[in-house]
Amino acid sequence: MAELPALVKDLALILIVAGTVTLIFKKLRQPLVLGYIVAGFLVSPQMPYTMSVVDHVDVDTWANIGVIFLLFSLGLDFSFKKIIKMGAAPVIAAVTIIFCMMMSGVTVGKLFGWSQMDCLFLGGMLAMSSTTIIYKAFDDIGLGQQRFAGLVMSVLILEDVLAIVMMVMLSAIAQGSSPDGGQMLESVARIGFFLVLWFVVGIFLIPLLLRHCRKLMNAETLLVVSLGLCCLMAVVSTEVGFSSAFGAFVMGSILAETVEADRIVKVVEPVKNLFGAIFFISVGMLVEPRVIVDYAWPIVAIVLTILVGQAVFGSLGYLLSGQTLKTAMRCGFSMAQIGEFAFIIASLGLSLGVISRFLYPVVVAVSVITTFLTPYMIRLATPCYALLERRLPRRVVSALNHITLGHPSAAAATSRWRSLLRQLLVNTVVYAILSTAVIVVMFSFFLPLVARLLPGHDWAVRLLCGLLTIVLMGPFLRAMVMKKNHSEEFKTLWSESRLNHLPLIFTIVVRIVIASGFVFYVCYSLSRFAPALLLSVALCLVAVMIYSRRLKSSSIRLERMFIQNLRSRDIQAQVEGRKRPLYEGHLLDRDIHMAELDVPASSLWAGKTLRELALRSRFGVDVSSILRAGHRVNIPDGDTVVFPGDRLQAIGGDDQLSRLADGLKAEVYSDDAADIESHEMRLRQIVLTGRSPFVGKTLSESGIREVYGCMVVGLEEGRETLSRVSPTRRFAKGDILWVVGEEPDLETLEAVKK
Repeated sequence: MAELPALVKDLALILIVAGTVTLIFKKLRQPLVLGYIVAGFLVSPQMPYTMSVVDHVDVDTWANIGVIFLLFSLGLDFSFKKIIKMGAAPVIAAVTIIFCMMMSGVTVGKLFGWSQMDCLFLGGMLAMSSTTIIYKAFDDIGLGQQRFAGLVMSVLILEDVLAIVMMVMLSAIAQGSSPDGGQMLESVARIGFFLVLWFVVGIFLIPLLLRHCRKLMNAETLLVVSLGLCCLMAVVSTEVGFSSAFGAFVMGSILAETVEADRIVKVVEPVKNLFGAIFFISVGMLVEPRVIVDYAWPIVAIVLTILVGQAVFGSLGYLLSGQTLKTAMRCGFSMAQIGEFAFIIASLGLSLGVISRFLYPVVVAVSVITTFLTPYMIRLATPCYALLERRLPRRVVSALNHITLGHPSAAAATSRWRSLLRQLLVNTVVYAILSTAVIVVMFSFFLPLVARLLPGHDWAVRLLCGLLTIVLMGPFLRAMVMKKNHSEEFKTLWSESRLNHLPLIFTIVVRIVIASGFVFYVCYSLSRFAPALLLSVALCLVAVMIYSRRLKSSSIRLERMFIQNLRSRDIQAQVEGRKRPLYEGHLLDRDIHMAELDVPASSLWAGKTLRELALRSRFGVDVSSILRAGHRVNIPDGDTVVFPGDRLQAIGGDDQLSRLADGLKAEVYSDDAADIESHEMRLRQIVLTGRSPFVGKTLSESGIREVYGCMVVGLEEGRETLSRVSPTRRFAKGDILWVVGEEPDLETLEAVKK
C-alpha cells in the first residue's frame, strides 16, 4: 500500500487532538479558541511527550487559507449600511479606544527597548478586542440582552473593520523605508480608492450573477461559487499590493448585501470552522514555554496595560460617544482582552519578517490570560462605578454623565447646505473612481491588445481606444455633473435666496471642470494636439454628454440597478417580516429597549398561548411581534400560540429582558439522550391464547394503546398484507396481532396476554 503523505498524517493528528481538547474546553465552558491554541501546543515540537506535526509548511499554508476564510466570514456579518446607520457615537468610541490602546502598546514596547516594528505591531495587537470572546462571555453571564452589550458589539464591528485597514497600513509601513506621514496618507488613499471601486463594481455585478443563477444554486454550487469569489478577490487584492485577507473581507462585505447572504453564511460556516481551527492550532504551535518564562515581566506588563487601558480608555471612548458613566464603564471593562485579530496581525508581521519571533508566544500568553479574566472584568464594572460614585463629588459625576461629542446639534443636522455638499462630494468621489478605473482598464489591457491585433495602425488604435474610453466613462461623467441638480435641497436653496444662486452654480462648474479633466486626460494621453485644442474638445464632449438623452437614460438605469442591488437584502427582510420596526430606535435613549429571542425546539413554551405564559406578570416585558417562518405577527393578543422556532421581539429593561432570556433557556424538556436506547420503538408479533384478557374485547376495550402504550398495526390472516383491525371487531383465540411500542411496554404486554 502506498505511503500516506505527511500532510494527511498531520491533519489526522491535529484534528484528533483538537477535537479532544475542544470537547474538554466545551465542558469547562471556556472559549474554543483557547482549546485550539492548547491543541496546537500539544502537537508542536515544544511538547516532547506527544506526537508532533511533521510538515509545518503545509500546515502554515492551510492556516493562511484559514485566515482568508475567517475574514471572508467576518465580511459576511458586516454591512456598510449598518455602519452608516450607527451614526457618529460608535465611530467616536472605536477611534478613541484604538488610538489610545495603540499608543499604550507602542509605549510599553519602547519601555522594554523593543524595535520600532515590534512596538508598532504590538500596538496594533493591543488595540483590537475579541468579538468572539466578548460575545461568548456575554452569553455565559446572561448579559446578551442588556443594552450596553449591544453598544459593545457595535463598536467591535467597527474595530474589526478598522483592523483590516490597520493590517493594510502596517503592511505598507513594513514594506516601506520609514513610516512617515506621506506614506501613511498614500496608504489610506489607496485603501479608500480600491474599497469604493470594488464595492461599487461588486454590488453592481455580483447580485446580477446570483440573481440569474438562483435556480441553479443549491447548497453545493452556492458554496463553490462563494468560495471561488472569495479566493478571486484575495488574488486580485494581492496583485494590487494589499493582503489576501483584505480582499476576502471585501468580497464578504459585498456578498453580505445580496439576498443570498444568509444562505452563504450557513454553507460557508463549516468550511470556516475547519480552516479557522487549523489557523488557531498553528498559533498554538508557535507557543514556546521558554520564551514565555524569559519574557514573564513583559507579559505581566502587557496584561496590566490591557486591563487598565481598556478600563480607562474604553470608558473614556464610550463617554465621549454620549453614554452615561455607568454604561461607559460597563462597556469599557467588557473589552479588556485581545483575541483572534491579535494573532492575525502577529502572523502578518512574521510573514513579512519585520517582527521578532518572541512577540508571537508573548501575545498568545497575554490573550490566554486576558480571556480568562474577561468575565471578572465585566462583573467588576458595576462595583467600580459604585466606588467612583461614592468617592467623587456629585457635580463631577453629573458632568461625566453629560460629556458628549457624538450628538450634533439640530441646526447642523438639518443644514441643507451641509446635506447637499456631502451628497455632491460622495457622488463626485464615487464617479471619479469609476472613471479612473475605466481609464486604467482601457489603457492597461485594451490598448496593448488592439495594438497587437492592428500592427502599424497606431493612430487608428489610439482613436478607437480613446473613443471607447470616453463612451464608457460617459454615464459616470454625466451623473457626476447632473446628479443632485434637481434634488429637494438644491431647489429649496435656489428658491430661498438669490445669494445662494452663485454658490450653487459654482458647484456645477466645479463638477464640469472635473469631468472635462478626465476627458482631457484621455485625449492628451492618446494624441499630440495642442493642450488648448484638447481642452476645447473636452468641454464640447462634456456638453454633449450633458444634453445626451441616451446617456441620461443609461446613467439613470445603472444607478437604479445599483440601488436595487444594494437594497435587495433589506427588501427581502421587509417582505419576509424580518426587518425591525422603525420605533425601535426611539427606545434606545430610554431605560427600555428591544431584544429578539428564539424559542428553542425543546421549549416548554411551545404550544402555549401568550396568556398562559403571562410574560408581562412574570418578567415585566411586552411582546410586540413574533416572526414565524418569514411571516410577522404584529401586536399579538393573548390567544396567540407560541411555536418552536418563533422569534419573539420583546420590549423591556435590561434586567427584565435578562430574566426573560434565562426563563426561555431554563424551561425546556429534559435531555433524555443518556437513556435514549430504552425509547427505541420495536415491532413484535403477539399470538392471543385462550387465557389472554384481550379475547372477546374490541380494540378500544382492550386498552392496548391507553393502558400499555402500544399500538396495533394490523392483523395477520394469511394474506400478503396485514389486515386493518376494525374498531368493532372482537379479538378471538388464535389471532395474530402485530404491535409496535417501546421494549418495556411490549414486555409488559407479552406477560399480560399469557
